[in-house]
Amino acid sequence: MRFKLTLQIDKTSFGCKIPINYNYEISSLVYRVLSKSDDAFSHWLHENGFQKGNKRFKLFTFSRLQIPQYRIENECIRILSDTVDWQISFLPDRSTQEFIRGVFQNQTFELGTRVANVRFHVREVSVMPPPIFAETMVFETLSPICISLRRKNGKVDYISPDHPEAQSLIRKNLLNKYFVFHGKEYDSEFNFNFEVLSKPKSVLVTIKSGTPQETRVRGFMCRFRMTAPEELMRVMYEAGAGEKGSVGFGMCSVAI
Repeated sequence: MRFKLTLQIDKTSFGCKIPINYNYEISSLVYRVLSKSDDAFSHWLHENGFQKGNKRFKLFTFSRLQIPQYRIENECIRILSDTVDWQISFLPDRSTQEFIRGVFQNQTFELGTRVANVRFHVREVSVMPPPIFAETMVFETLSPICISLRRKNGKVDYISPDHPEAQSLIRKNLLNKYFVFHGKEYDSEFNFNFEVLSKPKSVLVTIKSGTPQETRVRGFMCRFRMTAPEELMRVMYEAGAGEKGSVGFGMCSVAI
């Protein structure tokens, strides 16, 4: 289930600048907000998620902040508009309309670091109706698609969605998400195709910036056409394409 939040900016409290790399801060915010109303659910989501073997999947994703007017200043984004929009999508059934709306409605929260921090007030939470799923659909990214390729020497490369090996990795990730959500393998043979329709734009995201745990993850923004069974198409739409959805990668919208 997908939600759009309209966030009102309180420019009198801290200002109107946030760091360019805010993915980790938003991910932490999701856990923090959930924990205020349901400690058990937050603990499950953060510590366990869904698991397959040694891999854990947190089946939600979110978009980049959709800021109507802004200006880049050094390593910060100065927000010039009064509101911004933000989308978040959950695959788990428990994340119903009433639960998420109740969690976020009328919340006030801060986003950023000591250097750049903004206080937001949630003005509106709206449920976004799902698209009519078909076996072939065209999408555009709302947050970068992350695809990692582990080499024989153990090194991990973040590859573009038009890389020759990207399609098989996206397919594998999608089947893993299906398994951990439904508790069973997708046991049918099916046609799968992932075709990039625009030149992928590379986005390098710093996670936990300025800390000893700092890492850099590369994703790509693009339009793409995907062919898959409608059941799997829904999993991709709700939980994201590729990896690291819970830190803000892989959210897509149906292209107009």
